[in-house]
Amino acid sequence: MLREYSQGAAQRAVQPVADFIAPAVSVGAAIGRYKVFTNKSRFRIPETRRSVGGRAVVLDFDATDGTYNCEPHALDCPVDVVAEGSQEDIQAALQEAADTVAEVGALAHEKQVVDAALTALGAGTNVTFGANDDPIDIIDGYILNVLKAAKYGSLMSVGALFGATAWKRFKNNPAVRNKFVVGSSAKAGVGFAVPTLDMIGQLFLGNPEVRASFMVYDAAAEGLDESVSFILDNSLLLFARSPNPTRRDPSFMKTFRMRNRWMVPGTYMRDDGRVEMAKFDWSEDVQTTNSTAGIRLNITA
Repeated sequence: MLREYSQGAAQRAVQPVADFIAPAVSVGAAIGRYKVFTNKSRFRIPETRRSVGGRAVVLDFDATDGTYNCEPHALDCPVDVVAEGSQEDIQAALQEAADTVAEVGALAHEKQVVDAALTALGAGTNVTFGANDDPIDIIDGYILNVLKAAKYGSLMSVGALFGATAWKRFKNNPAVRNKFVVGSSAKAGVGFAVPTLDMIGQLFLGNPEVRASFMVYDAAAEGLDESVSFILDNSLLLFARSPNPTRRDPSFMKTFRMRNRWMVPGTYMRDDGRVEMAKFDWSEDVQTTNSTAGIRLNITA
């Protein structure tokens, strides 16, 4: 029962931003190869016609491709079985520990993915969303650049991830708000709808999936006054992503993960018999697989 509960806790705690930027690719071995795409090694559609008696094109890996290594990760959370008392109390405490471990593990994974994306994209490009600018037209131009870099046709989609401040500046821009007029009358005047993440993708080329990250972190060292910031803040990330990623498609980033090994739950008793540990184990490797198919925009008002 506890194992089933823990697995459910892991699924509930999955952070949508992490899998959005670096969708998971299930692999059968901890170490393997994956295709890397750069300006010098671009994705090309192969010639599939085969002459009679001739050989087929082989989809293989070469020296320029990368190697993933699904390193082990783990988190444990102790439950004092003496202090908890009855079996029902111990079970409830272990369930609470499973919730805690799953949540912290998912947050750690999201931080790792976002940090890797920002490192791959570098300082980014500064873009101004002023009162006389049309942010939607500006972003459309960069979406076209991402699609050109991916070169994967309709199988590839585009993701747009706003930082908290970037989303605030985008949705409050007059050119964006003016596109959400829903009705008007001489008596009531003009009615407006507030731009939301669910509907905003319909205004961009290709109807990209749009999300926002409100994750924060404390950059101050322990013992010093806190320095809390949004992890993306004024940045907007545009990137190619496949809804069904493989080791070969030209998505911007991927998370290689051992098949059926995502946050595997379990428990064990500490050697003194006083504490039972709720544990999670998983193996994964986050990689940038196509650095040319991602763009970072720094939004200023």
